[in-house]
Amino acid sequence: MELYKLSLKEIADKIKTKQVNIKEVLDSVYNRIDEVEDKLDAYITLDKENAYKRAEELQDRLDNGEDIDILGGVPIAIKDNICTNGLKTTCASRMLEDFVPIYDATVITKLEQAGAIILGKTNMDEFAMGSSTETSYIKKTKNPYNTEHVPGGSSGGSAVAVSADMAFASLGSDTGGSIRQPASYCSVVGLKPTYGLVSRFGLIAYASSLDQIGPFTKNVEDSAIMLNVISGYDKKDTTSANIEKKDYTKSLVNDISNMKIGIPDEFVKEGINEEVKQAYDNAITKLESLGAEIVHINLDYAKYSLATYYIIATAEASSNLGRYDGIRYGHRAKDFDDLIDLYKKSRTEGFGEEVKRRIMLGTYVLSSGYYDAYYKRAQCVRTLIISEFKKAFEECDVIAIPTAPHTSFKFNEKSENPLEMYLEDIFTVPVNIAGLPGISIPAGFDKENLPIGLQVIANSFEEEKLFKVAYTFEQNTDFSKKRPNI
Repeated sequence: MELYKLSLKEIADKIKTKQVNIKEVLDSVYNRIDEVEDKLDAYITLDKENAYKRAEELQDRLDNGEDIDILGGVPIAIKDNICTNGLKTTCASRMLEDFVPIYDATVITKLEQAGAIILGKTNMDEFAMGSSTETSYIKKTKNPYNTEHVPGGSSGGSAVAVSADMAFASLGSDTGGSIRQPASYCSVVGLKPTYGLVSRFGLIAYASSLDQIGPFTKNVEDSAIMLNVISGYDKKDTTSANIEKKDYTKSLVNDISNMKIGIPDEFVKEGINEEVKQAYDNAITKLESLGAEIVHINLDYAKYSLATYYIIATAEASSNLGRYDGIRYGHRAKDFDDLIDLYKKSRTEGFGEEVKRRIMLGTYVLSSGYYDAYYKRAQCVRTLIISEFKKAFEECDVIAIPTAPHTSFKFNEKSENPLEMYLEDIFTVPVNIAGLPGISIPAGFDKENLPIGLQVIANSFEEEKLFKVAYTFEQNTDFSKKRPNI
């Protein structure tokens, strides 16, 4: 078997036991990238020179008997909105196409301390605004199961890199489903941790109260390993939770006989594709057969999550993106008449259509006369949604719902209708609104061989329950073993 086909845990074990050389591993992955990248366009920037220097350094340490930690020598891909010192970080936008950070995000520091090798930066929707990776200024990433279809978004490049064996794991960011939805579309495991569990320092902000960094992996065990590495308190991030560090691999137990799984029947009834619904029903039946107790719950306010999300997220985006003015950094128009004209032309040229749309909507809901009617009301509904989830978790350990209402759609199928595109996030945004952890795991394929994901949601900082359910489901099904034929 080619080395690139192995899981993160498998390749890490082979490196540590000196069954393979780190350079051999890196060669295998970069050769795989050379083989399929022109078909999939997952990466924006590759960092081969530094990756091979890092591989040589780690191999020398290993040969000298030093411990190179859990991710020692394992190649990892990074979404291009996470800052990497000396390596271009573009957010897939013209506004930042030449931006090179002078510091690392905390998650990058943690990965490198654990011995990981950064392969490069992956494609995404511009400034993480989108559900298909079609809004990227640089390129359009394709789904490895069918290159005429989108990979999901906004972390589409990170999902494809793992799905197509162009990385053993990757990092993405999730503001309203941007890890879980592409994980579902590309048949990989995508984890959105509890808000505050993973530092956001160095993540270029879209919506600060919703954004969260998380991993894409080939299986659930690898996801737990990645969360062990990137989680933890960070004094550089004021929203970071100062809680006791956990070992999430201890929750990888093939047993859910004592667990209650909540099913919100009304919430998953409307607007869902028939094949997705069938796969979801089959997954619930499977979980019940494995010993879980199915509990029917109500999430009445969850149906308002999408409207709430697009008010809060766009308002925060309007504020966060105000810094890109052509003065401090980022794209600057060459021809302008005065300061106001410089602002106008720089932002007009630098931002894409979807980013402008969200800035305008956010500015509107924050404006005088509309703040109370929209933004303040959305925050009140957010509180109701949080309370509703808390009540639901008094009745069950986790909640299971589909990750997305449909399988991957074709390019340009929804881009002309933003509202239709936004509806693809209906099952993922409630998790971000409430700051909860959620994981998407492979749960089937439709008749066109397009992947379907199952989403498991837990109460805040109860990722162990997510992993327990996800691992048990994975161990008793074959969906995670299937790879795209590309």
